[in-house]
Amino acid sequence: MSVKSIEIGGRSVGNGAPALLIAEVGQAHDGSLGTAHAFIDASAAAGADAIKFQTHIAAAESTLDEEFRVKFSKQDATRYDYWQRMEFTPEQWAGLSGHAADKGLIFLSSAFSVRAVELLHALEHPAWKIGSGEYKSADLMAAMAATGKPILLSTGMSRWSEIAESAAGIRALGVDLALFQCTSRYPTPLDAVGLNVIDKLRDDHGCPVGLSDHSGSPFPALAALARGVDMIEVHVTFDKGLFGPDVPASLTFEEFRQVADARAAFAEMDANPVDKDVVADEMETMRGLFTKSLAPTRALAKGTVLTAEMLTAKKPGTGIAATSLEEFIGRSLARDVVPDRLLRLEDLQ
Repeated sequence: MSVKSIEIGGRSVGNGAPALLIAEVGQAHDGSLGTAHAFIDASAAAGADAIKFQTHIAAAESTLDEEFRVKFSKQDATRYDYWQRMEFTPEQWAGLSGHAADKGLIFLSSAFSVRAVELLHALEHPAWKIGSGEYKSADLMAAMAATGKPILLSTGMSRWSEIAESAAGIRALGVDLALFQCTSRYPTPLDAVGLNVIDKLRDDHGCPVGLSDHSGSPFPALAALARGVDMIEVHVTFDKGLFGPDVPASLTFEEFRQVADARAAFAEMDANPVDKDVVADEMETMRGLFTKSLAPTRALAKGTVLTAEMLTAKKPGTGIAATSLEEFIGRSLARDVVPDRLLRLEDLQ
């Protein structure tokens, strides 16, 4: 199946374009607007193409009945309290979006309610990310599709049949689709990353495919880049000793820079195919240094008739080619020769 490219924030994604690198902040700002802005600066400096937050509006998406998946917070009595503390105002979101644009980053944020979609759409949000846990949120998908922007769907909690159903549903809404292989384990062990899923998703659905990785290691992103993935999304942190539920599943900005540098290196190599004949011609001098020529095995006097045991192969390859041995057996020497010099044509009668 052919793969259709899509556009996100002016960037082509898929069909051979360099992978889009997304630095996922999530809740790592811990409710601090200043820290959220610091993540934008650091992500840009680390080589990200896009930065992604999560837009939570507690009253629109949650209730007091929602329990902590892991009770990590020492200041929030309930999960609802935590979501409230993670909220920014529309004006603050506008400031973050503008800051990202100033740094040359595509601004993305996962919306977890229709109200959040409306807030972000007012900021000309360029694409929509649906997290693995929202794959059955038809109201969200419909609100996102109504904007006409692409939808990026993570598949971390979905069966193959559910992925197919979600993909068909999104396409039926008339918008472009991209899929992320994702394993919803934090952190994800390397044996559960599922790089094999990337190719199957692309083959099955003919759309750009990314890796949304939670391993806390740069290796899955590097391996995915080597396989030609279209997008990489990884959580980022300033330090792995910081507070936050996503920190163990995050890359430091130094590790993110390694991924960005690898992306650039892979793209340069892919863009410059090599012609082996041309390279060999360009390396003719070096070829002479590393190949071998005929040389005497011992001192031989003028008039000696050459036999195979009198000749051997020695560097450099600038004399009579060692592969020509049979042609010179039975020839007579026109002068004395020594073993520390190559045999030359003028040495022969």
